[in-house]
Amino acid sequence: MTPPAPGAETHLLVVDDDARLRGLLQRFLVREGFLVTAARDAAHARRLLAGLAFDLIVLDVMMPGEDGISLTRALRPRMATPVLLLTARGETADRIAGLEAGADDYLAKPFEPRELVLRIQAILRRAPAAGPAAARILALGGLRYDLDRGELRRGDEPVRLTATEAALMRLFATHPGETLTRERLVEDLGRDRGPAAAEPFQERAVDVQITRLRRKIEADPRLPRYLQTVRGAGYMLVPD
Repeated sequence: MTPPAPGAETHLLVVDDDARLRGLLQRFLVREGFLVTAARDAAHARRLLAGLAFDLIVLDVMMPGEDGISLTRALRPRMATPVLLLTARGETADRIAGLEAGADDYLAKPFEPRELVLRIQAILRRAPAAGPAAARILALGGLRYDLDRGELRRGDEPVRLTATEAALMRLFATHPGETLTRERLVEDLGRDRGPAAAEPFQERAVDVQITRLRRKIEADPRLPRYLQTVRGAGYMLVPD
């Protein structure tokens, strides 16, 4: 199998409890052409892995709660997704523990970002041939959202979304568990509307569209479970 090139939307999961480093890695890897989803800890990563297919996991070892080596060991019986472990500790014993747990490679911090990209590419070249790509589905209670098709369904029945609701859903679904600010939503929705729009998208309009979308995905829109408000920051989609 020829491994997917960055331009072919190779999907990476970056797991690190350090918000600053996690953000830096995500931005750098996106600039390198990867599709990147970020998780703040092992529990968050498990939720994402339950609903999304990834080409490779970049996983920090030293995290509160379940560490990266334990998570790798737990994932291995269920999936063959390559794992690149990151740690501030470079001792031989730690490297061996990571590899014995099933990791494909090990990179000690601090590291050069370019070396990270080269190691990711090397792992993908070594990855065994895979079958058809798994569907990327997010579970929202009784609803399922197909990221590749952009479809929201309740059982076998499609849930009709307006063009703006569909654009919002796509934005949130490609960044599950991540806070999206009103400013970012305004910018992205405005871009979807194109330069011919009669007037620019406004933050108040975002709030209205969020309310409408909640009516379609929440059991009680007044107490949202999935499309949550992050006070003072924006909104976050939290799938099952």
